[in-house]
Amino acid sequence: MADRSAPSCHLRLEWVYGYRGHQCRNNLYYTAAKEIVYFVAGVGVVYSPREHRQKFYLGHQDDIISLALHPERVLVATGQVGKEPYICVWDSYTVQTVSVLKDVHTHGIACLAFDLDGQRLVSVGLDSKNTVCVWDWRKGKLLSMAPGHTDRIFDISWDLYQPNKLVSCGVKHIKFWSLCGNSLTPKRGVFGKTGDLQTILCLACARDEVTYSGALNGDIYVWKGINLVRTIQGAHAAGIFSMNACEEGFATGGRDGCVRLWDLNFKPITVIDLRETDQGYKGLSVRSVCWRGDHILVGTQDSEIFEIVVHERNKPFLIMQGHCEGELWALAVHPTKPLAMTGSDDRSVRIWSLIDHALIARCNMEEPIRCAAVSTDGIHLALGMKDGSFTVLRVRDMTEVVHIKDRKEAIHELKYSPDGNFLAVGSNDSSVDIYGVVQRYKKVGECIGSLSFITHMDWSSDSKYLQTNDGNGKRLFYRMPSGKEVTNKEELKGVQWASWTCVSGLEVNGIWPKYSDINDINSVDANFIGQVMVTADDYGIVKLFRYPCLRKGAKFKKYLGHSAHVTNVRWSHDHQWVVSIGGADHSVFQWKFVPDRKLKDSLHIAPQESLVDSNSDESDSDQSDVPELDSEIEQETQITYRRQVYKEDLPQLKEQCKEKRKSAASKRRERAPGNSIRLHFVHGYRGYDCRSNLFYTQTGEIVYHVAAVGVVYNRQQNTQRFYLGHDDDILCLAIHPLKDYVATGQVGRDSSIHIWDTETIKPLSVLKGYHQYGVCAVDFSADGKRLASVGIDDNHTIVLWDWKKGEKLSAVRGSKDKIFVVKINPYMPDKLITVGIKHMKFWRRAGGGLIGRKGCIGALGRTDTMMCAVYGWTEEMAFSGTSTGDVCIWRDVFLIKTVKAHDGPVFSMHALEKGFVTGGKDGVVALWDDTFERCLKTYAIKRAALAPGSKGLLLEDNPSIRAISLGHGHILVGTKNGEILEVDKSGPITLLVQGHMEGEVWGLATHPHLPICATVSDDKTLRIWDLSPSHCMLAVRKLKKGGRCCCFSPDGKALAVGLNDGSFLIVNADTLEDLVSFQHRKDVISEIRFSPGAGKYLAVASCDNFVDIYNVMSSKRVGICKGASSYITHMDWDVRGKLLQVNTGAKEQLFFEAPRGKKQTIPSLEVEKIGWASWTSVLGSCCEGIWPIIGEVTDVTASCLTSDSKVLATGDDFGFVKLFRYPAKGKFGKFKRYVAHSTHVTNVRWTYDDSLLVTVGGADTSLMLWTYEMEGHRDSRQCDSEESDLDSEEDGGYDSDVTRENEINYTIKALSTNIRPMFGIKPHLQQKEPTLDESEADRSVMPLLRNATCRLWEFWCHLLFSSCVAEGGNGCLYIKLWLPVLHLK
Repeated sequence: MADRSAPSCHLRLEWVYGYRGHQCRNNLYYTAAKEIVYFVAGVGVVYSPREHRQKFYLGHQDDIISLALHPERVLVATGQVGKEPYICVWDSYTVQTVSVLKDVHTHGIACLAFDLDGQRLVSVGLDSKNTVCVWDWRKGKLLSMAPGHTDRIFDISWDLYQPNKLVSCGVKHIKFWSLCGNSLTPKRGVFGKTGDLQTILCLACARDEVTYSGALNGDIYVWKGINLVRTIQGAHAAGIFSMNACEEGFATGGRDGCVRLWDLNFKPITVIDLRETDQGYKGLSVRSVCWRGDHILVGTQDSEIFEIVVHERNKPFLIMQGHCEGELWALAVHPTKPLAMTGSDDRSVRIWSLIDHALIARCNMEEPIRCAAVSTDGIHLALGMKDGSFTVLRVRDMTEVVHIKDRKEAIHELKYSPDGNFLAVGSNDSSVDIYGVVQRYKKVGECIGSLSFITHMDWSSDSKYLQTNDGNGKRLFYRMPSGKEVTNKEELKGVQWASWTCVSGLEVNGIWPKYSDINDINSVDANFIGQVMVTADDYGIVKLFRYPCLRKGAKFKKYLGHSAHVTNVRWSHDHQWVVSIGGADHSVFQWKFVPDRKLKDSLHIAPQESLVDSNSDESDSDQSDVPELDSEIEQETQITYRRQVYKEDLPQLKEQCKEKRKSAASKRRERAPGNSIRLHFVHGYRGYDCRSNLFYTQTGEIVYHVAAVGVVYNRQQNTQRFYLGHDDDILCLAIHPLKDYVATGQVGRDSSIHIWDTETIKPLSVLKGYHQYGVCAVDFSADGKRLASVGIDDNHTIVLWDWKKGEKLSAVRGSKDKIFVVKINPYMPDKLITVGIKHMKFWRRAGGGLIGRKGCIGALGRTDTMMCAVYGWTEEMAFSGTSTGDVCIWRDVFLIKTVKAHDGPVFSMHALEKGFVTGGKDGVVALWDDTFERCLKTYAIKRAALAPGSKGLLLEDNPSIRAISLGHGHILVGTKNGEILEVDKSGPITLLVQGHMEGEVWGLATHPHLPICATVSDDKTLRIWDLSPSHCMLAVRKLKKGGRCCCFSPDGKALAVGLNDGSFLIVNADTLEDLVSFQHRKDVISEIRFSPGAGKYLAVASCDNFVDIYNVMSSKRVGICKGASSYITHMDWDVRGKLLQVNTGAKEQLFFEAPRGKKQTIPSLEVEKIGWASWTSVLGSCCEGIWPIIGEVTDVTASCLTSDSKVLATGDDFGFVKLFRYPAKGKFGKFKRYVAHSTHVTNVRWTYDDSLLVTVGGADTSLMLWTYEMEGHRDSRQCDSEESDLDSEEDGGYDSDVTRENEINYTIKALSTNIRPMFGIKPHLQQKEPTLDESEADRSVMPLLRNATCRLWEFWCHLLFSSCVAEGGNGCLYIKLWLPVLHLK
């Protein structure tokens, strides 16, 4: 099998030729170390003139267009373009990221500036409002934001002499800004009559509110405050692009090619005209100036950097050159020397020395150049032009040998034959011309087989064949020099190719992703000796593959730096370097090739930090074919948490049903029932797709989650308390270091994280706004102040929060593949790790971003899928559990060792003070020492080890362990099967909590006269649960198929179970042993019901649209109910056992006579008169009101009526349990609503005495028990708070009170109420302490006074109320306002 793994060698960026001068300004500075900092393409460059050495900052993923230097001159801020552009603040010495500022600007960042003390940074966006933002850049926090101007802003600066003042300038404006608090306020500069209103290109601030600015016409405008006070005319002959302030004064640079120096009062000192110097030329335009001491740096429009020493100002030194604006496509390397030749649309051809890193020759041509080739003897350089001609130059002196034009369209590729006799010239005319070199380039042949433009060509080693690629992706072969096409593949067997630069062909199949546009790889070059090849593509990426690379989707190493498309790439003659060129960024990158053997020596070098997601489908993976994923992990990665409709969509959906609401509002509707339910106990634990979500609290209780409920379980009392703040599946849980608070993350369109107190069950903080679809992992920092979270969006976004403030500190895209765990470093809260599918990443916070580095595996193995991780005994040590059962030990980002820990994946890991505990799919808990050298003890989770006091039964031995936690002398274990166990360190295991495994739970039946219920699920188990205070599973039986329904016989001795394959069983209700089984159907049995009384008949409904009626005594089918047009959903018998009511998926309500199954038509009025043995139907006039306004979107899945026929409980697709009065006639009845299930509630049943309501959630696998509370019984416990709509307008317009309240006008004539409640009597109304006589007199007068007061009070009330009614106001309101006045003792 062909090797699809990435090559073990790699490339290191050694030099970048070029400087971004076009469309940028003020982007060139001296650092404190006297190095020069600038940018080109997507790379920040720090150049040391002393050592002639470059360092690179590679944190950007698109063109950098702005740069600012910190006042201390070590830190640099750079801003890029892009859909979601960001600013990086980085250290020019270490070239590492210090902070990332993001999520505010769009399109790009045009300008940047630090304030005087370097604490704040101002940025200007390229959006339509040219937004100005002020940042606390160290925290990555936005301090202020304001629209900048309607037109482009070219420069912004802080006033270094006035704090909180800024100045910005641009197209026909200058603005003076004040920052006060978080408010940025601008004032426009007043041009007055002193100067013309024109575009201002640059500015600098001076003392005493003076600002100098450079204008488009070459004048300098001087401002005092916001007024233009004078102009310095003709400072430059054309626009002034750059102005730099320093201790000595000011330097300005303009389009006229001059640099002018000015003193501190802007009096001229000197002029340096670069056009007149040796290196100068006509049209030179200055874009950036930096004056420091006696040195001046100048950057030009044409990508040159000059350094001028002031006392030798006529001899500027050219320290960097690059191609000018225009696409760069042509690249060739010398066959025997370390030279590279490039040609561009700027019409220049340049020769670069790869050893000296310098331009050694340049020649300007008449036409833009599109391709280049050097003859095999290195004497001739052929250039293909955009106009269809080609020119041959002598390399020695760049003189012309020949110029030929045989084509009208661009020459895209040319190649000399290995023997040096021929030149093949491929054009966009779809043909290749062959020229004889010795015959002074006479045309000797033509290849005309292509139907599209020629893109790539290669000669065979013997010069007898030529292969070509064209724009259609076709690969053709020709005989040379005649140009005849070779169609017989046999002829080409054994042909050796002198070079491989073609992008199509068997040897390069693997460079293409499995699904790709054929034109996005622009260039390829193979290194036959090193068996490696390099490619260049449209996404700015240079990639390294193995050669040959036969299978599609091969792995590779990738290198970023170019900002747009990389147009060409070539190996140097000795394969020491790779040279790549960027089209739009017109830069030349030189990469050092580091072979495998040297790589081993440099293992201590940490991988390059990356802000860009290097885990896209193009991962830097070192593995070939990833080992097959463990089935359990595979299953988990395929779970999608996306919903068609989220609970957040409800208000919007209701809004769309406005007409229905209005009509409902006008009708009188039955009020909600007085009785209520309260969540009492939940069976279940979410283990099948979660991990490490189970902990001991401070008080020794156990906290975990299932469905949308956070559960705090008291194992001594066997009671539960519930956090009901979530409204959809909780997917993760983390506990605060003090073990009193918990963080839980849920599914949702804009999903939330809740931090809540396990004692009071009250929320402390809710974090929203940054995660889409759901939150799959959370973790607290060791100090408890921060929280890290990971989303389940496509990029698995990682967010770091200050959770108490509800403030996002940093965020980053984590990975394209699923992330399972995030862990914050306990010693350094700015560091964290994430693990997931083929993913182990080490992150550190940098302002508003996180910088990630992949775990460096080296020779120890390959990137495996990691399932869990913890930090060790120092800040550098980390441990991760893999999907293959190993524990990886990491120091910093390097893998130093692996230890075999389990058979199968290691799902959970917990760090102890001295050692670790791990749990795996093998059902074993292992205790380890603190170095993972020795396994101290193992505990196998087996039925035989269960302690006598266990609540329930263990379903199987060695269940897969998903969560482990330690505390209170025990190990707490959560399994995939939904069980929570407590392992005593001496060995015995206690089963505490149990629920169904993964798979939907639909079947539910309550016993006719005992507190027992049965459930059956897609997990292929039938279970019996005790509903009395012991709350445990009494019996379980594994089935051959999953089931969707069950029912007890009227005497409670038998239990019927409908299965998903169309069969059904009747089992003994105590032992669950088979009594009888049948199969007459092929589709799912959806409902099953014994007839009342003796239970003589059994009705079995299927998704085949039929109901079969069986005689239980004779075990025979005695009737078939036909006529349903869709699958059967619900079924009820009448009290006589003679009539069946049936509901279908098409919302039909049908009636059949038993036992024959004859269809009957019964008027709705008659239906109400029939006595039904049960009511679980959801259709008919009696329950019309249970359907919500948005009934088209959501189904009512289940209902059940109390035995007194007064309250109907329903479950729906939104996860709501609702109570309605029965009968619920009329549309959109009022209800009480309860949230605890996460998705659809599949079934609801009252117990035989109506004391409990039992509900099951489909996908959330939970079984919930609710206590039924009579009207007037209100427990103030927190768990009842979700009884949301006590008098709800929910799902159905307003009632009359609400409508009236809605129309009240709260405009009050005189507002005399106080915001804070006041007690006692106002001082002027207080009575002085009475004397003894007075108090005696008071006593006798009091009765009279009281009577008088009452009459006065009645009079006032009458007066107030009548005047109020006359004014159409609210009488009560006025009485309240007058109460203080009428306060009489």
